[in-house]
Amino acid sequence: MSDNDKLTAENSASRSKGQLIAIIIAAAVAIAGIALWGFQLGGGMVNTNMRNLDAWGLYLIMFMLFVGLSAGGLIISSVPKALGISGFGGIAKVAIWVSIVCTVLAVAFVVVDLGGPARVWHLFAYANLSSPLMWDIIVLTIYLLISIVYLWATLRAENGKGSASSLRILSVIALFAAIMVHTVTAWIFGLQNAHEFWYTALLGPWFVSSALLSGLALVLVVVVALRSFGYLKVQADYITKMARLLGIFTTVDLYFFACDLLTSGFPGAHGADVVAMLTSGPLEVFFWFEVLAGVVTMVIAFVPTLRRVSLITLAAVLSILGIFCKRVQLLVGGFQLENLSYAALPTGPSLTDAGQSLAGLGGSLVYVPAPLEIGIVLGVLGLGAFLLLMGLRMLPLKPATEQKQ
Repeated sequence: MSDNDKLTAENSASRSKGQLIAIIIAAAVAIAGIALWGFQLGGGMVNTNMRNLDAWGLYLIMFMLFVGLSAGGLIISSVPKALGISGFGGIAKVAIWVSIVCTVLAVAFVVVDLGGPARVWHLFAYANLSSPLMWDIIVLTIYLLISIVYLWATLRAENGKGSASSLRILSVIALFAAIMVHTVTAWIFGLQNAHEFWYTALLGPWFVSSALLSGLALVLVVVVALRSFGYLKVQADYITKMARLLGIFTTVDLYFFACDLLTSGFPGAHGADVVAMLTSGPLEVFFWFEVLAGVVTMVIAFVPTLRRVSLITLAAVLSILGIFCKRVQLLVGGFQLENLSYAALPTGPSLTDAGQSLAGLGGSLVYVPAPLEIGIVLGVLGLGAFLLLMGLRMLPLKPATEQKQ
């Protein structure tokens, strides 16, 4: 064996050992999260900061975020195949697996948000098909199944066991499913006319644009990380191509946001309180961070001298954080504005010690997550890291030319 071969073998063994350690750490975090969830189930949802007047919190914020993040994998892999154009350098399989993991986590956040998950079967036994919540459950289930089938078909096609035409048809179906799952998720909020911030026809397109942005950003971060660890050999040109696309998605997303704010607040409009709440009220930190992150992303994406891998990665991370801030604005903002004239927020003894510990940090915000909620969210993220790493370790996700080396 030559010196180069020995060095390659040593590097491969080192990466495998590091990956195994990361898997163990992720599994430990996930187990800790499950233990905290068990405490929540035993003590009840009173241990969270969610209450009757703000019944959704961090779990549903993360649900919206990860539904959007799941879009990136299917977009990167399905659009080139569906349109018959060049792709992004053999990252399709990794991108699809990222999408599947994000969808699983989105479902997990819904499960931990349930006070009695043992009664989930009631959703199907007594399904209300006129409810947008039921629509979302159905579409999300179909979306997850399509993603799994799409990965399976992509693996078969790479091994010469499937036809290109059938894979192209499946790509179109996957793309349509990705659009529909984000549209239906938006309707959960957009069809509730009792909440000023949610009741807008623009919410569906806005969710899709945010999903395109955050999903592509996540794939970029994963690809750059795998490239740096030697798992994938992706040319810088492909990363630059994705960066330009990230800039376009950012522009569209901010454009939709600006249109919604103008319609809401144009001189003395009924939604002027929404604009004030975002730009100079309790949610201003989240609003201005999202705007600033979008501007920085566009500058990096559209200025050729700035399109370096390090700055592109920074832009992708800022994009994900910006969409997280948008989800916080949407969910908390929908409860922030009083829609019942006699409503009163619970304070003092009506919050548990776990709830009180962070409630004071939110100032005039109606909801700030309790430590228990944050711990459970970290546990779910640990589960996601575990699934992602196990897939990279066990599934043939590298390009075929690299697997043979």
